[in-house]
Amino acid sequence: MEKLLDVKNLYIHFNAFAGSVKAIRGVNFHLNKGETLAIVGESGSGKSVTTKAITRILPENAVIDSGEITYKGKDILNLTEKEFTDIRGREISLIFQDPLSALDPVMKIGNQIMETLVLKQKMSKKQARERTLELMEAVGIPEPKKRFNEYPFQFSGGMRQRIVIAIALACNPELLICDEPTTALDVTIQSQILKLIKKIQKENNLSVIFITHDLGVVANIADRVYVMYAGKIVEEGTVEDIFYDPKHPYTWSLLGSMPNLDTKGGDKLMMIPGTPPNMLYPPKGDAFAARNRYAMKIDFEREPPMFKVSDTHYAATWLLHPDAPKVDMPAHLKKRIEQQLEEAKKYNG
Repeated sequence: MEKLLDVKNLYIHFNAFAGSVKAIRGVNFHLNKGETLAIVGESGSGKSVTTKAITRILPENAVIDSGEITYKGKDILNLTEKEFTDIRGREISLIFQDPLSALDPVMKIGNQIMETLVLKQKMSKKQARERTLELMEAVGIPEPKKRFNEYPFQFSGGMRQRIVIAIALACNPELLICDEPTTALDVTIQSQILKLIKKIQKENNLSVIFITHDLGVVANIADRVYVMYAGKIVEEGTVEDIFYDPKHPYTWSLLGSMPNLDTKGGDKLMMIPGTPPNMLYPPKGDAFAARNRYAMKIDFEREPPMFKVSDTHYAATWLLHPDAPKVDMPAHLKKRIEQQLEEAKKYNG
């Protein structure tokens, strides 16, 4: 398959009052044309920072120490702002997690979509209006002619997110980055938005990066999954690899913390003990060691490499070392994960 995006050895830190926050520590991943890639992990793991680096919208106190972000053969970090402005919005679009803050509250919805078409596609106002109505209909906004002149506050959260998607699709991008696009929505609307993104991806052969803290939402939308922790990729594989045969204890914990339809009020979900490390002072060895019930002495001393599980599956855990004691995923978790995957497939349609 042809690579559209390739991120190599990316390191990013933030200059904070207390010191240097090591946000991204050697991240590597790629995205193929027409593929949907999910990046999952807890808040603060580095997911959104990575995508902001791709779209070059990092805050002023962020510093890219090293690495390459190659898009269609060009390292976008070496492009001038003017050169990348021609790519951002036109070829690479971003859907934010909060549709209300992503929209101008005092500007009519139709004009917000039209603005992108006029600026990026150089359309006339008449052409932009016609295209805007087409986009509004395509993302499922009823009576687009009537709602064209309404303001964001007149739309529900789910409808506002559809408008944000319409803006992102206005220039027919090749890469769509979805940064937790369903976090602020209830589960019913969440399902509708996921189905819409999946439908648009197939119809337009889009390449999609889907950012989320919830593995459950990617079960039937992604082709491959990268699991992030403390600024690093700790496991990568196909959806089947990650859901059916996860190898990293952190991935086990993420999957085990997901409720399912059989979860009762008094049931306990699997909890990840402790808190993520302070990235002002990244821990020696495996960053997850202090929270890992299966941690060995080496976990606190040396950082694990990416061990190969299969041609599509890799995980950074010393448990995969040939000399490590045999530790299997808990049987009850394995059963529960299989049930959750079936539910997620039904849920996402």
